[in-house]
Amino acid sequence: MKMPRRITVMMDAACIDAGDPDFGSQEGEPTTEFHVVSTLRDLGYDVFILGVHDDAGAVVDGLRKQRPDLVFNLTEEFRGDRRQDRNLAALLELIGVPFTGSGALGLSLCRSKSLCKQLLNLHRIRVPGFMVLRARRIPRIPVGLKFPLVVKPVYEDGSVGISNASRVMTPESLMERARQVHQRWCQPAIAEEYIEGRELYVSVLGNERRQVLPPREFFRDNPNGDGPLMATYRVKWDEDYQDKWNIRFGFAAVDEPLMTKLDRICKRTCRSLHLRDYARIDLRLTPDGRIYILEVNPNPDLAYGEEVAESAERAGISYAALLQKIVRMAMRRASITGGG
Repeated sequence: MKMPRRITVMMDAACIDAGDPDFGSQEGEPTTEFHVVSTLRDLGYDVFILGVHDDAGAVVDGLRKQRPDLVFNLTEEFRGDRRQDRNLAALLELIGVPFTGSGALGLSLCRSKSLCKQLLNLHRIRVPGFMVLRARRIPRIPVGLKFPLVVKPVYEDGSVGISNASRVMTPESLMERARQVHQRWCQPAIAEEYIEGRELYVSVLGNERRQVLPPREFFRDNPNGDGPLMATYRVKWDEDYQDKWNIRFGFAAVDEPLMTKLDRICKRTCRSLHLRDYARIDLRLTPDGRIYILEVNPNPDLAYGEEVAESAERAGISYAALLQKIVRMAMRRASITGGG
């Protein structure tokens, strides 16, 4: 397997600071892009930056000029649409440039929450009961679907569109919340059963031989038992809100039988959805030990200090070693398949 010398870090154009387009001396809070670029440079690679906005031809031209041996793919959208991230992967596949992370197939299967859950159901992997609500259609609530339900946009991630009001108790509030999703995000809504229990985040590395990393957990340490019940958008991204409700994210205490169960289910999930190199699986563990897959993220945040990097470090993999491992996996795949 030939290791790369030239790596292009491909990212959303909005992530590039006009005052520091080469990520040489980022001020303020370092971003994922800065962490990846600077660490790859520290590892000795020749690193190039390619911002992606709305022109596929410009992407191809940029790659021709930079002539990378590998693309480290950090893109999450194209033309402002997260559903188009798969097409950037497909473009790299078409022109035969090796790249990190999941391909067009894996990204497609995970982008739609409904399709993802349908596929996991077919593979006998437990997911919450759910229904899809489309604009200007009167839905029929399936028999057996139990309230409360959690309503969210079907194509978003990062808890976008999820608030405390997303948890609905009646058919009337379900329809109202779905209408809000249709109007605000211009896409269908998915309503899934709220699962009581612990919320865990499990990162997975690898392809033919996958490694399930130590799980992280969403802790709600409010002595009164009130506060948010779910990892809403504010819970994930608003530090003042986290402080208000004593919310924290840390490593989960799991015994060996539970870890064995998580290992098996998370590996099956990655195989079923054709995920590559790295992924993160969000799940709920009920008081009686049942595991429900809530979300599957095929391109989770790789920033230093975030879930994937923290879990890798707990497993003895430094941040630099994590990125090196991802590079090696992508290059090994390219040496076998002849492309991305």
